[in-house]
Amino acid sequence: MPVILRSGAFKFFFYSNEGSPREPLHVHVRSSGANAKIWLEPAIGVADSEGFNRKELSAIIRLVIENHSLIKKAWHEHFGD
Repeated sequence: MPVILRSGAFKFFFYSNEGSPREPLHVHVRSSGANAKIWLEPAIGVADSEGFNRKELSAIIRLVIENHSLIKKAWHEHFGD
């Protein structure tokens, strides 16, 4: 479970076993028992969320937008695509 980014209480990461076939580019976020999965492609958006409120999800999306290049690079380095 490589951690890509930490910002405040948010931890952004990938699961090393992302399924077969692998889902499109996405990142998981965890904070204080809440979890979310955020798509980066084909468009940035919430795939799933449990425990985050709207304000937190907005902050998460903003962080994903700001760090899109970093997350995408880390995905390709980790998964070798």
